[in-house]
Amino acid sequence: MSATVQAASTAAPAKPKSLAGAGPFSAFERIVAWRYLRAKRKEGVTSMVAIISFVGIMLGVAALIVVMAVMNGFREELLSRILGTTGHLIVQPVDTTLEDYDSVTQRIAAVPGVKLARPLIEGQVLAQGNVTSGNGALVRGIRGDDLKKTTMVADNIKEGSIAGFDQSEGVAIGRRMADNLGLVLGDMITLISPEGDVTPMGTTPRVKGYPVVAIFEVGMSEYDAGVVLMPFAEAQLYFNIENAAQSIEIFLDDPDAVDAVKEKVEEAAQRPVFLSDWRQRNQTFFSALQVERNVMFMILTLIILVAALNIISGLIMLVKDKGRDIAILRTMGATRGAVLRIFLMTGTAIGLAGTIAGLILGFIICQNVERIREFFSWLSGTVLFNPELYFLSKLPAKMEMGETISVVAMAMVLTFLASILPAWRAARLDPVEALRYE
Repeated sequence: MSATVQAASTAAPAKPKSLAGAGPFSAFERIVAWRYLRAKRKEGVTSMVAIISFVGIMLGVAALIVVMAVMNGFREELLSRILGTTGHLIVQPVDTTLEDYDSVTQRIAAVPGVKLARPLIEGQVLAQGNVTSGNGALVRGIRGDDLKKTTMVADNIKEGSIAGFDQSEGVAIGRRMADNLGLVLGDMITLISPEGDVTPMGTTPRVKGYPVVAIFEVGMSEYDAGVVLMPFAEAQLYFNIENAAQSIEIFLDDPDAVDAVKEKVEEAAQRPVFLSDWRQRNQTFFSALQVERNVMFMILTLIILVAALNIISGLIMLVKDKGRDIAILRTMGATRGAVLRIFLMTGTAIGLAGTIAGLILGFIICQNVERIREFFSWLSGTVLFNPELYFLSKLPAKMEMGETISVVAMAMVLTFLASILPAWRAARLDPVEALRYE
């Protein structure tokens, strides 16, 4: 009699009828299942398959948790920066210019749910500094009081100050733009607009220099590298928009409640206007993010599926190797259900251990993902997660409870299903046939 059967005989009552009458998932079944999980020298191949299955499930669960967390963090950080620097709702005039922008802004600001309403002037320019090349930039004309209320910028001023911004006759630029153009605080930045003065010889570009009075860094590379903030009155002069605004930018208490506020804003404007919200302006971008997130989820799920298939092969090899033990257990009184549950517990234990290990590993990686990125950047000598391509200067990660639970549940279900076939084959094994060829 093998050591496994001896252990089972010791753990179980002496009478066969007591073994047959043991309840489901009894101590006897758990002891036998645990014994099959323990590696023995002569069972090296079987135990190695179990280890590979464990590692595969652990890495699959960890990879899925980390990738989903990074995608969630990327979307949340990007969304917070986009909504923190640009309005949730844009009001543009229809038919006539927005010369009454001051009164319209005041009425819109009084609408419930509106946190801030500000008139705005925007225009594309070529920005030049102390280097020979220039950069394309977006000039945003904004009032000083409104700029102070834009916390995403006001709280991230790295050099200079926006105090007295309206009277400064200067501009605020992002850190990346300052580095690209070789500018420091107090230097002159030259802005060139193609929409200049009309002369008999045609339209001449408008060229004007402004001192840099503040340098900000909001952490969104596109904004830090491509936006010039200019006093509202100065922007009116520069773009030849006298006594008018191009649009009114609105920030809401809840960006997701934009549909409920739209109609009230339109009524408060008391003039024909066109409204566009942040979802419409960024629809393509966020739709692409969602598609990428779903595709990554499906691809990484295949890793867990492959690991589950390893459990099937490992358990089938274990059943074949333990055929004599199973036959002896059956002759001692163990039911087919008991044998089925023993191998179900064996396979499920591998899946449970791998899932828990993957959850712990994924959590550790998510908590240190930026340090890991910096280490591999140093190790490879390249910039991983280049902010020029990914908009953010840091690699974010946010684990969502519901999503993490879904990953763990999916891994457990797959490993349980993978254990059913080998366990069923073990339960169907004929003791006579198994002992005949031993």
